[in-house]
Amino acid sequence: MARTRLPLSPSEKQRLDALLDEVMDTTVHHYGAPSRSAVRYDKREDMYDGSGTVYLLQMFEDDELVNNRIGAYMVLPTGKDSVGFHTHGDRGEQEVYVVMHGHGTYLEKDHADAEPRSYPLDKGTITTVRGNAFHAVRNAGDTPLIIFVITTFEP
Repeated sequence: MARTRLPLSPSEKQRLDALLDEVMDTTVHHYGAPSRSAVRYDKREDMYDGSGTVYLLQMFEDDELVNNRIGAYMVLPTGKDSVGFHTHGDRGEQEVYVVMHGHGTYLEKDHADAEPRSYPLDKGTITTVRGNAFHAVRNAGDTPLIIFVITTFEP
C-alpha cells in the first residue's frame, strides 16, 4: 500500500496551481489568521495501490482544526488517476468527501474481501466512510476530479 508523500517540483506546483485556478478558488479565510492558500502540497504515486498521480493540497496546519486530522483538496488530474481501496478504521477516523469539480466513481465495501458498491461522483456529491469499511475513488472524466476531504477522529 503506497503511502509515500513526494514533494512537487516547482513546475509541477505551477501546473497544479494553474489547473486549479481555472476551476476554483482555494483561498482559506481561517478565523483570526491572514487569508492564504494551501500550507503544503503532497504528491502521491499509485496511492493505496491505485493508479497514476494524486495531489493533496493540505489546507491547514496540524493543530489548526479541532478533532480533525486533515482538511485537503485531493486532485486526480486525469481519467487514468485513482486512489485504491483503503480503510481509516485502523486509525480511528471517519472521512467525508465533497466533490468540487469533475466526474468520478466512488467505491465502497464492508471489508477487504467484500463486493464493492459503486456510485457516480459529480460536483456537489458527498460521501462518507467510517469504521473498518473500505473506500476508493477514481477519475471517470476527461477533466480533473477535485474533492475536498475532511478526515476527523471517531468519537
